Amino acid sequence: MPTVAVSYSLPKRWISYRLEAILTPLLEAKAAVLSLTSVPYQRSWVESLQQIQLKREVAGTSRIEGAELTESELEAALTESADQLQTRSQRQARAAIETYRWIGALPDDRPIDGALIREIHRRMVSGADDDHCPPGQLRQDGQNVTFGSPSHRGADGGEETERAVLELARSIEREYQDHDPLVRALAAHYHLAAIHPFLDGNGRTARALEALLLQRADLRNVLVIAMSNYYYDEKVAYLRTLALVRAADHDLTEFLVFALKGIALQCRRLFAEIRTHLAKAVYRNLMHELFGRLQTPKKRVIAKRQLAILDQLLTAGELDLNTLKDRLHATYGTLKIPTTALIRDLNALLHLGAIQIVSGKDWQSRIAARLDWPSEMSEKAFLQKLRTLPRAKSALPGTQDL
Repeated sequence: MPTVAVSYSLPKRWISYRLEAILTPLLEAKAAVLSLTSVPYQRSWVESLQQIQLKREVAGTSRIEGAELTESELEAALTESADQLQTRSQRQARAAIETYRWIGALPDDRPIDGALIREIHRRMVSGADDDHCPPGQLRQDGQNVTFGSPSHRGADGGEETERAVLELARSIEREYQDHDPLVRALAAHYHLAAIHPFLDGNGRTARALEALLLQRADLRNVLVIAMSNYYYDEKVAYLRTLALVRAADHDLTEFLVFALKGIALQCRRLFAEIRTHLAKAVYRNLMHELFGRLQTPKKRVIAKRQLAILDQLLTAGELDLNTLKDRLHATYGTLKIPTTALIRDLNALLHLGAIQIVSGKDWQSRIAARLDWPSEMSEKAFLQKLRTLPRAKSALPGTQDL
């Protein structure tokens, strides 16, 4: 016997939840946002991380809809022109990328109204799904949709859909203003998804609207935290909590608790990445300061080589010895015995505590910079360790002769 879809009903209140139930996750999410926006950073780091976050967001929002993009397909969507993209999934990802970039450039005083919601949708589906879904056009009379599990019915096409979108937009600009910005963003996400006002692209549009409102919640400088990536990782819980809110007559509590935990998690992840960039910047400053104090011509030549090693490791994170050797060919290739010189320099850096062997052995040994080194090393300790360098070795500790 076919399951009857749960009917849509216009909410009596467009933002309703139990404050005592969401208070702890809300405070944790706000603390994570504050940490993220307070950490010192260079603009170039954030611009780089924005691209990574955007890639994660687009991958997440695509995969929730069943588009399992490979890494190469996603990269093509980011870099190739629209007419070069072969699959619908790639075109959807490309449209999402351009939509999020457009959102990132919107002024904060642009009102959230029906026209803006339709514009987000238009950008999301143009060039990707416009063969079956008119971009930016609300569902008309008789165009009804069901979605989710258990099956839910969106607002009836035509008058009810138009009214629901209009009332949601008005609520965002009015009574939503009495609530925390994070709550406003999540509430708008839920209600637009529940209305399902378009023939396709509703989830993508709802998550993009959420991203816009999160950006206005003190997250302008990071453009987007990859909430869609979180929703994809927790897809079962994501869909379940959306259904629970519908079953509870649009009481948002369950979804808010779930999504606020996601905001905190994604902010902490991004904070950790920014902190790693900061640690690398401190490391670079120290290594140039200390090695730059070496006086003799021979020591300065060796120091230049060791700085080249450290620069490669800081850029890559960690490298196996074979790859490191290849990347340093310009530095060591002109030496009489380049391999011996490289191993000698690596042993010196190990003795100084500047690098570590992460895993592997012989030429498969993986080496990384120790980002704690700046907090451990003073100029006096550095010079003392230089005076006690062990005799030159032909192998790294724990490996066979190379």
